[in-house]
Parts: sequence; C-alpha cells; structure tokens
Amino acid sequence: MRKLSYVSLLIMVFIFLATATGLPVLFDSESPAAVNVSPRYIEKSHEETGSLNFVTAVLADYRGYDTLGETTVIFTAGVAVVLLLRAGKKNGNDSEVDGE
Repeated sequence: MRKLSYVSLLIMVFIFLATATGLPVLFDSESPAAVNVSPRYIEKSHEETGSLNFVTAVLADYRGYDTLGETTVIFTAGVAVVLLLRAGKKNGNDSEVDGE
C-alpha cells in the first residue's frame, strides 16, 4: 500500500511539473491577462456593473458563479471536518485518529 502511495505521489509531482512549465512568466506585462483582460475590467467595470470597486465587480459580477463555487467547496470542506471531528469524539478518539 505504501509503494502505491509513493508511485501516485511521484505521478502527481510529474504532472504538476509538466503543467507548471506551460504557465506564463510571472510579472510579464505582455501576458494576455495583463494586455487584454485587466484593462477592460479596470475601464468598463463601473459602467457595466455599477460597482465603484473593480475588484468587487470582478469577484461578484464577472466571476460570480466561480466565486459561488469556491465558497460552496470551502463550506462543504468545513462541514466535513466538523462531522469527522464529531464522529471521532463519539467513538472516544478525541485525541488521536487511527490512520492505519
């Protein structure tokens, strides 16, 4: 079982490194996000959304469904942690959880 864990970890690290090489260079002023997307949000956000703060306009209006999804995932993870901790206390394992 341990070998399978190590193999999966190595595969995940390889996938991470392979995909990370395709990311744009940090602080590149000529990247598509800096050239196309950001100026549009800065210039048109008040006109299109009515929000005075363009960060709020991006999070609430332009990316509203994405933000709702992220909030749902975080809430679900929090509920899962609370349920797991309660189940551990009911079983008398409040100080230690058996992993193996």
